[in-house]
Amino acid sequence: MQTWIYKGSRKTNTYLYITQKDDFSLVPDALINLIGETQFVMSVNLATKSRLALVDIKDVINQLKSDGYFLQLPPGDQKVERIC
Repeated sequence: MQTWIYKGSRKTNTYLYITQKDDFSLVPDALINLIGETQFVMSVNLATKSRLALVDIKDVINQLKSDGYFLQLPPGDQKVERIC
């Protein structure tokens, strides 16, 4: 599963994973407003990875499949409630 990762401008170490490059149509507007302007960081094929540095790869894959995006917050930060 290919994913594209973007960093948010408003909060350090906040990353948004999406399933299509530059397609934020599945990401709620409220979430985009929360993280600010996004900047492309990298593309990763999750099928070739066994783990990620700071998040559980299974959680990323499951949320990408169900919602079309995954939000990675900085370690120790409170989780943002699901924005729908």
